[in-house]
Amino acid sequence: MESSPDNYALLFEDAVRKVMEMTLRAGQKDNEHSHTSEIVYSISGSSVKIHLPGGQTVEADIPDGHLMQHEPWTHTVENVGTKDIRAIIFETK
Repeated sequence: MESSPDNYALLFEDAVRKVMEMTLRAGQKDNEHSHTSEIVYSISGSSVKIHLPGGQTVEADIPDGHLMQHEPWTHTVENVGTKDIRAIIFETK
């Protein structure tokens, strides 16, 4: 949320978890950031390019309703599709 405040909104937070909504418009790229262990539910997906440390990139088509679990990581998300992305991110602290 701190790295890209225009893209993230805090929905809930307590001592052990945080829930955020992410919005990334078509053609937009957020700033590099890190997540703890997370679950991401894509309300509306799109095509993304995920930039990882060291210059690696991963491209993926994220469908509406997609559910993803990921261990801690650092990345930048670029929406290379034609639809805006909306997702709910559930993080442990």
